[in-house]
Amino acid sequence: MINSLQIAKTGMQAQQTQLDVISHNLANVSTSGFKRGTALFEDLIYQNLRQVGGNSAEQSELPTGLQLGLGVRTVATARTYTQGNLQQTGNNLDVAINGDGFFQIEMPDGTTAYSRDGSFKLTAQGELVTNSGYRVLGGVTIPADTRSVTIGTDGLVSVIVGNNPTPQPAGTIELASFVNPAGLEPRGQNLFTETPASGNPTTGTPGSEGRGPVLQGYLESSNVNVVQELVSMIQTQRAYEMNSKAIQTSDQMLQRLAQL
Repeated sequence: MINSLQIAKTGMQAQQTQLDVISHNLANVSTSGFKRGTALFEDLIYQNLRQVGGNSAEQSELPTGLQLGLGVRTVATARTYTQGNLQQTGNNLDVAINGDGFFQIEMPDGTTAYSRDGSFKLTAQGELVTNSGYRVLGGVTIPADTRSVTIGTDGLVSVIVGNNPTPQPAGTIELASFVNPAGLEPRGQNLFTETPASGNPTTGTPGSEGRGPVLQGYLESSNVNVVQELVSMIQTQRAYEMNSKAIQTSDQMLQRLAQL
C-alpha cells in the first residue's frame, strides 16, 4: 500500500514537469525562431518478486513473472526543430532561414552561440547585431549613408551607398549546421550553444550542403501549435488528477486497515 503512495507521487511530479514544459511553449508562441520542447519520461526500476521462466516444479516453468513498477521519472526535454511559418515583415534587416541551419552569434566572452532568430538590428558603427546587442558573425557592416540593403539567398549582403548606383559588398551571413541539433543547449535570448551531444558545427553558405537559403524581409515564427499544446495541457491535467486520486484511495485503504 505504501508503494502506491510513492508511485502516484512520481506520477504527479512527472505531470507537473510536463505542465512546466507546455507553459514554456505557450509563453513563447510569439517568439521568433522558437522551437517547442517536449518532456520525455521512462518507467522506474521494477521489483522482481517472481522471475519469469523460473522453475515451479522439476519439469515446468513459470509462464509469467511478478514485477511491480515503482513509478515514472523525467529523463529529458527534447526540442523539435521543425520549420516554423515564415512571416513577411518588410524590414530589410529581418532574415529567416528556410530550412536547416543556425545564425552564428558572437558572445561577449568570444565564444559562438547559434540562433534561428533573424530579427537583426544595427549598431552606431553599422554592425549587424541581435536584439540583445550580440554581433552576427560574417563581418557585415552597413555604411552610414546607405540607401538600401540587399541580402541574397546565399547570405551575401550588398548595399547602395550615397549617389553610387552600383551595389557594394558589405559582408556575408554564413550558417552553421549540426549533426544532432537536438543536442544543443538552450541559453535563453533565442541562443543555443554546442555540446558534445550536438557535435561540432559545420559552417558554410546558405543554400548549400543541406543548409537552407535565407530570405530577406521574413522572420521564422515559433513552431508551437497552440491547439496541440492545449490538448496536451488537458491530458496533463487529467493525468495529474488521476494520480492524486490514487493517493487519496491509498490513504483511505490505509485508514481502513488501521481500523481492523
